[in-house]
Amino acid sequence: MSFGQGGPQSQWDPWTPQSQQQSFNSGGDQSPDWAALAEASEARNKRRRLLFVGGGALATVAIGTAVAMAVVSANGDGGQANNQTSQLPGTADIPGTSSAAPPSFAPTSAPPPLDPKDFVSSKEKDTAALSPQILFPGTQLTMGDTVYKKGPTADTRSCASAARQTLPKVLTANDCTRLLRVTYTKDGIAVTVGVAVFDTEAQATRTKDQADDKSIVKSLDGGGVQPFCNSAVCRTTTNSFGRYAYFTIAGFTDGKDVTTKDTEVFATGDDLAEFTFRQIRRRGEAQASAAAAEG
Repeated sequence: MSFGQGGPQSQWDPWTPQSQQQSFNSGGDQSPDWAALAEASEARNKRRRLLFVGGGALATVAIGTAVAMAVVSANGDGGQANNQTSQLPGTADIPGTSSAAPPSFAPTSAPPPLDPKDFVSSKEKDTAALSPQILFPGTQLTMGDTVYKKGPTADTRSCASAARQTLPKVLTANDCTRLLRVTYTKDGIAVTVGVAVFDTEAQATRTKDQADDKSIVKSLDGGGVQPFCNSAVCRTTTNSFGRYAYFTIAGFTDGKDVTTKDTEVFATGDDLAEFTFRQIRRRGEAQASAAAAEG
């Protein structure tokens, strides 16, 4: 039996529309021509590769053209980009830190405060009223946790009469004009404070410097306070501030001598000396404040 091909042979071209693959078996049972199909596939792949290579080349040309146009645009037309750069302000025109000096203001200062000591250093400025009741007000004195009861007071123009041993001579030599005294008591201990008044600070300072261990102010008793320190050993102090010299004498009201072990007597004398200093200073502060308010 022989086999033959009927009709002209036509190959299927995948790139040609409506092309058809013909049967190679007239009886409908022939196998496809695999060689022809392979050639067609190779032709198709080759054309696709050429298409891709050509497309890439076109894209490269397009990008190069765009870059060239951008360069021409940046450098063309009379150097527009250069003109923009040249139009930037110079460093001298750019705002920066000002070299101008900051504004200055005329210095102003408040007048110095008045010194309270100036107002208690001479009789010309120290003109406020003075008495034992003003300098030592109230009926008792509290220093820390200790309360002292206020006793009798005295005010004399004869300073020497209110002093003992070497103090009268010192007071007289420095022209003491007045001697104020007050006594405070606590638990069988009594202390008298004597404040000698002078016209100037220099006189009060000399009085303090010339006083010695025997320069004693007279203790002041009465008004329920028994006499003390008339013959017994007592503890004394001397100091000054401004035109005032002040003294203390402290001891036992039962006449017992004071020894270095009697610390409560020392504390009583120190408390009253400190309080006297504060009161004289407050006197100066009050007068300085009044003078400042008057302008």
